[in-house]
Amino acid sequence: MTVNWDPVTPEQVRRAIEEYDRLGATAFFAAHGYAPTTTYDLVWEERRYPPKAILGTAYEFATGARLASGDFEGGRSGAVRVLGGLGFDVRPRRDS
Repeated sequence: MTVNWDPVTPEQVRRAIEEYDRLGATAFFAAHGYAPTTTYDLVWEERRYPPKAILGTAYEFATGARLASGDFEGGRSGAVRVLGGLGFDVRPRRDS
């Protein structure tokens, strides 16, 4: 499946980040159907977020349609590229 990311704006990404902060990780993943990140982090205001989950949720906010995790790539050629193109900082995940 090829996803058209054009409807997603930085505002929807920020809204998804706010939703993540409001719900907490576990409830956010349960509500939106994603899992924790393994390779990259979206860095926003010195906090780290799961890029694929944030982008997928931003898409849902923008279009009203929900994407499953398997509908798009989360790595460098997927969510990382899209979020970077929207002006967000996505970095390789660091071990805690």
